[in-house]
Amino acid sequence: LVKQLPEANLILLRHLFGVLHHIEQNSGVNQMNAFNLALCIAPNMLWLPSPTGPEEESRSTKKVALLVQFLIENSGEIFGGDIASLF
Repeated sequence: LVKQLPEANLILLRHLFGVLHHIEQNSGVNQMNAFNLALCIAPNMLWLPSPTGPEEESRSTKKVALLVQFLIENSGEIFGGDIASLF
């Protein structure tokens, strides 16, 4: 799916997840592991197209958080092994 994105979107995601991966690599100091980062970032990345109740929003946020966590933890494989070179 990542390869099907427009190049501008792919570059943006690559940089975003490069930063998040870099933060996660320093979780021993900053306490921001992939799970914590995902919980902070997920509600701002994807949301349901129409208003729903609190239960559905909570379920949706958890699913997005799992996706974001996976993308952070596997950013090198997903966006290219040289993601650290962005820094």
